[in-house]
Amino acid sequence: MTHYSRLQKVVLDVPESDHDKELTFWQEATGQTLTRFQRYPEYHGAHLAGEAFGLLIQRLGTGHARVHLDIHTDDLEAETARLEALGARRLQLVNDHWWIMEDPAGLPFCVIPQPPGSLNDHNAQRWD
Repeated sequence: MTHYSRLQKVVLDVPESDHDKELTFWQEATGQTLTRFQRYPEYHGAHLAGEAFGLLIQRLGTGHARVHLDIHTDDLEAETARLEALGARRLQLVNDHWWIMEDPAGLPFCVIPQPPGSLNDHNAQRWD
């Protein structure tokens, strides 16, 4: 099925004990205010580079600090199936909204739905 997707965000997953230091560091490093999300309070984020790319700081309940990427798509099922065909694996559906997946090397990434019509030939990759 024809759909669009694009790499849209880098997400820094940070343990609770390091969260405030990490948030301050990346706000200073990028010159951006990373705003707390109301719907998902464990995230602070901002769009960077002219709104095309974003940075998120995610407060982890448990686990080690790491970085993961977010792919946004206008068809969640088509994109996760496409990525599975390339060797990725679905790990967890979060809030019935987005997928946590892992790539062939076992590195985590997320696939996030975008509103219909927000991705097109000018801002995303078309998959036929």
